[in-house]
Amino acid sequence: MTLRTDTNGGLARRDLRRPGWGKTLRNDWELYLLLLPPMLFALLFKYGSYAGLVVAFKDYKILKGFFASKWVGFAQFEKVFATRDFARAVRNTLLLNGLDLILGFPAPIMLALLLNEVRGRAFKRVTQTLLYLPHFLSWVIIGAIAYQLFSLSGIVNTVITNAGGAAVPFLQENNHWLASYLMIGVWQNMGWGTIVYLAAITGVNPELYEAALTDGATRLRRMWHVTLPGIRPTIVTLLIMNLGRVMGGSFERVYALMNVATTEYTYTIPVLVYRWGLESGRYSQATALGLFQSVIGLLLVLGSDFAAKRFGEEGLL
Repeated sequence: MTLRTDTNGGLARRDLRRPGWGKTLRNDWELYLLLLPPMLFALLFKYGSYAGLVVAFKDYKILKGFFASKWVGFAQFEKVFATRDFARAVRNTLLLNGLDLILGFPAPIMLALLLNEVRGRAFKRVTQTLLYLPHFLSWVIIGAIAYQLFSLSGIVNTVITNAGGAAVPFLQENNHWLASYLMIGVWQNMGWGTIVYLAAITGVNPELYEAALTDGATRLRRMWHVTLPGIRPTIVTLLIMNLGRVMGGSFERVYALMNVATTEYTYTIPVLVYRWGLESGRYSQATALGLFQSVIGLLLVLGSDFAAKRFGEEGLL
């Protein structure tokens, strides 16, 4: 609402009405055009694929199609739960994602706290760029680099053997592969995750740091008593979102690093869905397994959100 001078020299009120959709579209059509591709992508691949979930309740045959295939109810789920591959895949998925959460979730928080204390602006920018870069690399590229570095004849083992040590099977033995998988994952995701936490740190009241400094608090004390409590809502929100992925995981990451010598931990739910669906043609069982995975992930998100609210946090929903 604005004020204008009327013909008698007084002040009169004038309501400003919001422009209609047509005028808004004409003024900002470039922005809506840029928004169109991601919207179409989400509608097609996120929501349009929901219709395919009916395959999980049918004995799906490609030649018969979705509607002509025989309806079998929960028979496909019973077959999935009865296989030995299912128990093995669930165990490995929970193991990899659980350890990944334990090691990978605190890493960007600690990195953000350290970067926030860096005073050299040029050094800070260069460091952030180098840390963000791995996030933009495909897992195919990261897997190729990993094998060039950590294979038995790779660069790292060449240095070790030239120094008189024994070659380490980083990617050729199950337990070593597990440790390498976790460390490579932390390296790839750590830098990108700091973006959210650094943005949250900028919202902490500077007067709190001044008060803590006046009281004689060291940098470590200021991080523990000011910075961490200030970004706690962000930490809780991201933790809830990450808990929803415990039953999922990254197919590309496992598939890029797996090999025939390490099969103990590489048989996860995403890999099993891929093998049942695209390699074996067991589309109904693959869909049933994927639906089971999504439902468990949803329940984990809802449960962790409920627990966070019970402890006084805002939660996600």
